[in-house]
Amino acid sequence: MQKISTLLFQFLFFFAGYLASAGTSTEAPPRFRILVLAESGGHHIKYSQAARIWIDKLAADSSLTVDYIQNSAPIDENFLNQYQLFIQLDFPPYTWSEKSMKAFQSFMKKGNAGWIGFHHASLLGEFDGYPMWNWFSDFMGGIRWKNYIADFASANVTVEDASHPCMRGIPRIFTIEKEEWYTYDKSPRSGVKVIASVDESTYSPNSEIKMGDHPVIWTNEKMATRNIYIFMGHSPDLFNNPVYTALFKNAIFWAAEGMK
Repeated sequence: MQKISTLLFQFLFFFAGYLASAGTSTEAPPRFRILVLAESGGHHIKYSQAARIWIDKLAADSSLTVDYIQNSAPIDENFLNQYQLFIQLDFPPYTWSEKSMKAFQSFMKKGNAGWIGFHHASLLGEFDGYPMWNWFSDFMGGIRWKNYIADFASANVTVEDASHPCMRGIPRIFTIEKEEWYTYDKSPRSGVKVIASVDESTYSPNSEIKMGDHPVIWTNEKMATRNIYIFMGHSPDLFNNPVYTALFKNAIFWAAEGMK
């Protein structure tokens, strides 16, 4: 009887030690998971490389998990359902398969995650033999890419909706250096909620490539999924601009968690 009691005590002792060890060694789950889709080459690669360094540091500091893909091939509904935030980082709305396009459209209608698009995400038209993705054009305000400032220009961006959570701590007017400033066949304003626009009168050097009404940050409130498009995303120097990184960070936490 004494032997049984001793064995029972040893079992309980080691079991209690196991529970204590398991409780202290288990890592906390990530705050949320991010998927980043970025091109593997081209003239935006330096921006994408700088963005990855910045995103990885934010993830480490904020207990986030980030996965990177360089084409849309892995994208289907089950794949996207793993993530609370999808960042389309300088990746255009073409080369996508029918499967990946349908999965993205479904993702944008569910409302349980978020999307951020940068720069190349508004390169809408017929490129490299691919037709225009009409659904994506409608999502972006019914626009088609028209032209860009190939030799770059700095300009002032004016915040139109300072109450939007992504504009927290962002000055009403801020300067972006060395940007291509896409133009479209029309302003997206009638189809989206404009958050900020570029003041074309401040282009330096001046350019004849202008739109007049020229939004550069907007959201489509008709989508259930929180979403924001930020045009600026060509130069890696943007990550030396504290206003830009604050905007990027705000967008991440608003889109993923609904930051107020």
